[in-house]
Amino acid sequence: MRRILRRYARLLAVQIRTSFTLAVQYRFDFFVEGMLAVIWLAITLVPLAVVFARRPSVAGWSYPEALVVVGLFSMLKAVLDGGVMPSLNHVVDGVRKGTLDFILLKPADAQFLVSTARFEPWRILDFLGSVGIVLFAFHRLHRWPGALGVCLGLFLFAVALMLLYSLWILVVSLSFRVVKVDNLSYLFVSIFDAGRWPIHVFKGALRVVFTVVFPLALMTTYPAQALLGTLTLAHALYAGAGGLLFTALARLVWQQSLRSYSSASS
Repeated sequence: MRRILRRYARLLAVQIRTSFTLAVQYRFDFFVEGMLAVIWLAITLVPLAVVFARRPSVAGWSYPEALVVVGLFSMLKAVLDGGVMPSLNHVVDGVRKGTLDFILLKPADAQFLVSTARFEPWRILDFLGSVGIVLFAFHRLHRWPGALGVCLGLFLFAVALMLLYSLWILVVSLSFRVVKVDNLSYLFVSIFDAGRWPIHVFKGALRVVFTVVFPLALMTTYPAQALLGTLTLAHALYAGAGGLLFTALARLVWQQSLRSYSSASS
């Protein structure tokens, strides 16, 4: 097991190094993309600032507390844009053009290879800026999360990453049958943007959908509540179990999609 982990760690390092080398080949583009990443992060805060400019709280959330949610959402968005989407969009192109065949022939897990195929290094600026938003939010609150809150927050953030990745795997798996999933990808990103708001902002059916069907609450609100000390340990454990089940489901769907894949070159 240790040998396998070391092997995949080396593969991951090679994939990251290759992506970074490709990104800096065009240095001007690299710096432009970095600047755009910073601008996008600033734009993310605008809707929140507009809403809280006229009221002290929304659905029981103060401005600094909602900032924690936005910060976590921006971290996930940085991971989505910097690691998940570039790699897994590459799968869709591979299915269309038949280049996925070369990946399937390699002596390594196909899901790992396609999930680490491409990275956009400048998105690290988004991620670091998002960490800064969370720190600024707690500075505004004049208090900091305790040890248990930090542990639960990190645990639920890891669950959020698993959910985000699993949802995208499910979308990409459709490309084996539908081939063209661009519209579904745009829909996924559009729905995910709602994660910048605490789940309590949504009422009725929307709250149910964003908690169970498309679990935005588990990805942004729950980790924020853990850091703020308003989430129970039981809810954190339920969220963790749900994340693991969802990840297992995505793995199963991926494997089933691979079995039904007919080589484009055949």
